[in-house]
Amino acid sequence: MRYLSTRGEAAPRGFEDVLLAGLAEDGGLFLPAAWPTLSPAEWRALRGLPYAELAARLIHPFVGEAMSLATLRGMTEAAYSGFGHPAVAPLVQLDHRSFALELFHGPTLAFKDMAMQLLGRLFDHVLAKRGERVTIVGATSGDTGSAAIEACRDRAAIDIVILHPEGRTSEVQRRQMTTVLAPNVANLAIQGSFDDCQDLVKAMFNDAPFRREMQLSAVNSINWARIAAQIPYYAAAALALGAPDRPVAFSVPTGNFGNVLAAWAVRQMGLPVERLIIGSNRNDILHRFLAANDMSMRPVEPSLSPSMDIQVSSNFERLLFELLGRDGVATRTTMERFRAEGRMSVPDAAWRKATGLFHGFTLDDAGTLAEIRRLWEGAGYLADPHTAIGTAAARALAPADHAIPVVVAATAHPAKFPDAVEQATGRRPPLPPRLADLFEREERFSVLPNDLAQVEGFVRAHARRNA
Repeated sequence: MRYLSTRGEAAPRGFEDVLLAGLAEDGGLFLPAAWPTLSPAEWRALRGLPYAELAARLIHPFVGEAMSLATLRGMTEAAYSGFGHPAVAPLVQLDHRSFALELFHGPTLAFKDMAMQLLGRLFDHVLAKRGERVTIVGATSGDTGSAAIEACRDRAAIDIVILHPEGRTSEVQRRQMTTVLAPNVANLAIQGSFDDCQDLVKAMFNDAPFRREMQLSAVNSINWARIAAQIPYYAAAALALGAPDRPVAFSVPTGNFGNVLAAWAVRQMGLPVERLIIGSNRNDILHRFLAANDMSMRPVEPSLSPSMDIQVSSNFERLLFELLGRDGVATRTTMERFRAEGRMSVPDAAWRKATGLFHGFTLDDAGTLAEIRRLWEGAGYLADPHTAIGTAAARALAPADHAIPVVVAATAHPAKFPDAVEQATGRRPPLPPRLADLFEREERFSVLPNDLAQVEGFVRAHARRNA
């Protein structure tokens, strides 16, 4: 398997190089040079497999000759062995046609664990093989950071620095990051928004001398391996509901576009995905794009669903590349103009192609609380604010054909957002026993302004201390 950059200037490369690089040197994101596809018979043969086995078989085409299937299977089995549900990603029926795909049974109670627990093992394998060390830098709007830290803590060949927007995550989300006191872990609270954090990370990658000096790598969803590791759970849900002989729809609460992109990738691989529904909070750039081809930046507004408080959805660039016929020059020009002008000009034909499959929905905080309450009173299901946006979007935009089931990505455990859940239902969800003492643990993090030089200095000092 070879990979191309969405901006067309970086040389094609294999899986190991893409894993360690994260972001391409030309500022683009990596995608497979060709999508692996399975026949209906091959899909049917995967039904009923344990999750770890299914994951190994579906991820291996993206790994190619870099690793044997047996080696990858050992990693997936280890990655998912500690999850809190034997099905790893169970389906829970909410009504006659909608299902919650619970992705929060990993160590940090969020869907990011589904990819991160495997990613840490992939990094270990490749770095040991090459005798190299990397510094991982990442930005988080809430859940990516804790999942990345949990996956990378105490690993001998990895230093990790995670940036989060000061005061804009839930307290549970922050503490899951800042109470990990492993020497290779550092947390930075940036005085700004998630988009500011994300821009700082991209700027560090685009600073070529700093990138080489620090051997930078990424675990955000800009890293293709993150997307590849998220594909299996959508396939597992579709297969359980009758695919490839029955189409399905997915409703995904979305901020950075990586999770819904993995659902789209399942369709690229041959499963019949009828519709992809994107749920947004008040930071509704994706909804505005799908409704009226309006991809324009606005200030990020804090909400009850902080993991979606994003106005620049990095992974949209991968879809844009496909919508523009894999034209790297056109993609680069479009993205550079977007960053300069704050508005993306997408050709009408490309926009209409996107709206043939993707459908957008937006919900404010009051509507989110009402949906949490409706789910609890109607189905006895306790949902976090992000999942609630996904279920509301599914009800509003489900396909007209009632024979098509709608799978909602349940992205976080309700205990990660206890204040919102309690406000909506009167019930305060407790943390699982393994996190019961979270609020008693010592925190460790630093606060810095939105300043590239200061952030690079912090990363350099952390990495050199551990060299």
